[in-house]
Amino acid sequence: MPDVVDDTACGPLRKIIHIDMDAFYASVAQRDDPALRGRPVIVAWHGPRSVVCAASYEARRYGVRSAMPASRAARLCPDGIFVPPDFTRYRAVSAQIHAIFERYTDLIEPLSLDEAYLDVTRNKPGLPTATAVARAIRAEIHAATALTASAGVAPNKYLAKIASDWRKPNGLFVIQPAEVDAFVAVLPVSRLPGVGRATEARLATLGATTVAELRAFAREALVARFGRYGQRLHELARGVDERPVVAHRPVQSISAEQTFEQDLSPAQIDAELPALADQVWRAAAHAERVGRTVVLKLKTSDFRLLSRHVTPQRHPRSAADVLDLGRRLLARMPQIPAVRYRLAGLGLANFVDLDDARQPALFDPVEASTSASVAGTSANDGEAR
Repeated sequence: MPDVVDDTACGPLRKIIHIDMDAFYASVAQRDDPALRGRPVIVAWHGPRSVVCAASYEARRYGVRSAMPASRAARLCPDGIFVPPDFTRYRAVSAQIHAIFERYTDLIEPLSLDEAYLDVTRNKPGLPTATAVARAIRAEIHAATALTASAGVAPNKYLAKIASDWRKPNGLFVIQPAEVDAFVAVLPVSRLPGVGRATEARLATLGATTVAELRAFAREALVARFGRYGQRLHELARGVDERPVVAHRPVQSISAEQTFEQDLSPAQIDAELPALADQVWRAAAHAERVGRTVVLKLKTSDFRLLSRHVTPQRHPRSAADVLDLGRRLLARMPQIPAVRYRLAGLGLANFVDLDDARQPALFDPVEASTSASVAGTSANDGEAR
């Protein structure tokens, strides 16, 4: 499949670009410190419980990946150079990159500091193709930041995201509308959004390991086995994704987490909650919306994830309110003396516009609304490419 092809014949179809910076955190460190260039750089905090935030491509050759324990990364890559994250620098570079995006379109959907979707069906400079826009953006990013970005161009978001990963690092890949059917057919089902290991295993038992094999199943059969996601699977298998690029997505949740060097008892967790409540409230102060629900998340020493939430009649108005509700939720966690926790998280969710938050409650307060879940360990730092 050619790297760049003319896409002027797309007609009314959307032209979507997914831009993804290459090993962003590690690349910023290598850019700013010449001694790190060409070396295996691992971005992680110090400490036995630290996890890898990012790894340079030199470190990835040793099997180092984002979200793995830093101790394991050190074993895999004994010569790896560990550098602490510097989010002040990352945000500054991200602002430069997003300013470049805005020269080409206002339809920008940031996914993290280092990646975004752009709808360039109509672009500000009037460039003739989405491929030309992607080329121009990548060139501007490199000129302004001395960093490389990979880009995928396609008629929809999910294919653009797959395409941006196709020729990493520093690559450009285009999926034309006429090529969608053949391109998607040969993909393993694991490349479809939402297909994790469990769903992949379930599909394998049905004999569907590739998208072409998945297409043999009728929509009704997939819905019967996978519920609403079955409808989504049916569409993805045919290259369909109608989700628009959403600019200026409103705040939905804000949270703060802390992984502890040693597992803590519930009483010790209680002592950590004031700092988390303060972090959450300081972040919420910058939001133009109001969080109505407080969420507490704990991860046990054996990696079980427990969560509780409460929506009071009056939304939290201070860090003290968040802390008070967080402590009430902690009291509702299983009271098992032997249980210890490796992580605690506190957050605000269920954000609404300020005018809506001022409306009087129509029903009694939901003071005892709680939920619990058990899940394996997970991480998402937005910087795994």
